[in-house]
Amino acid sequence: MPLTPEEPQIHESVPGPRGGAGTARNPQVSRSAAPVPGPRPPRPAPQRGDRNRPGPGRPGSPRAGTPAAQRPNGGAPRAAQIQLVPATDETAIASADETVDGLLDGGRSPGDILVLTTGEQHPWAQHELSFGEDAYWRQLAEGEDVFCAHASAAGRVGRRDVVVLAVNGGTDEEAAQALPQALERAVGQLIVCGDPQRLRSLL
Repeated sequence: MPLTPEEPQIHESVPGPRGGAGTARNPQVSRSAAPVPGPRPPRPAPQRGDRNRPGPGRPGSPRAGTPAAQRPNGGAPRAAQIQLVPATDETAIASADETVDGLLDGGRSPGDILVLTTGEQHPWAQHELSFGEDAYWRQLAEGEDVFCAHASAAGRVGRRDVVVLAVNGGTDEEAAQALPQALERAVGQLIVCGDPQRLRSLL
């Protein structure tokens, strides 16, 4: 449906290679110009004591000071900017991981970023949930790392500066519900990885 003047504009982009010397921080994540459909090799689960998460959960120094979701000077809330990254259901999580890599490379603190999925849980969330929900949700409360959750749990995760929504499955109704929930959680930016045609029909 057409956007009204009050609705945020969607900026579509295609992830591409980022320049720079040195070895990529996360070699299992593709740096190709566009997501390639098809199954990806399984990612090794991290050791329990290792903060290196599969995909976005890499270590980083959280910014000191106020929480990411807190607005400076008590300013009035503003609508988050929406960016669309084209992806299929099969490549949405890989695109989300690559997007998170770009955010971290650009200087974002890991604690600023939330990753939501509409289909299967992100591999990091699956791994951490294997140790129990208490330990899993404790990491959200600590707020030091990128946190991954299912979109159905968005009401529990609070707000972060950047929300990356991977539309990796689920029904159209579930995806349609996930979009406003993810936007509500995003303080400054919502990045949606999914099928552009499907997403525009849901907006």
